[in-house]
Amino acid sequence: MSSKSKEKNSRRIGCLEEDVFVSLHRTADLLARSAEKVLRDQDISPNQYNVLRILRGAPEGLPCNEIARRMISRDPDITRLLDRLEKRTLISRCRETKDRRTVLTRIMPEGLKLLHDLDEPVTEIHKTQLGHLGREGLRSLLDLLEKAREKVE
Repeated sequence: MSSKSKEKNSRRIGCLEEDVFVSLHRTADLLARSAEKVLRDQDISPNQYNVLRILRGAPEGLPCNEIARRMISRDPDITRLLDRLEKRTLISRCRETKDRRTVLTRIMPEGLKLLHDLDEPVTEIHKTQLGHLGREGLRSLLDLLEKAREKVE
């Protein structure tokens, strides 16, 4: 038996679902690396950027557990992540007067300015990365990804 035949026989044959899973991971990693370069120039991590985007959409503020729930990727230490953003005065945290147990986090003007500065470069990266798929292709991909998440969320 040739060495190629032995190698082929020793490899595990995966299922189509596994192939898609691996391809999704590889694609997500590749796309994320390009975006991280733009964020790195502003000295901000992808998770910090994600928190700021979440808070921009909630000007009334959000409790820590709600921010964690809305994150793209899970961060086990959301409190430390918020500490770093607060230290840079990009966010603020304060106790609610109605329920003293609740601490609301809000985006500050400096956080809004940072997001504003990043909006165009991040949008351009996404257009460069995915624009070739066309609107119909992007909508189809989005639908498929949402269907894939339905079973696990």
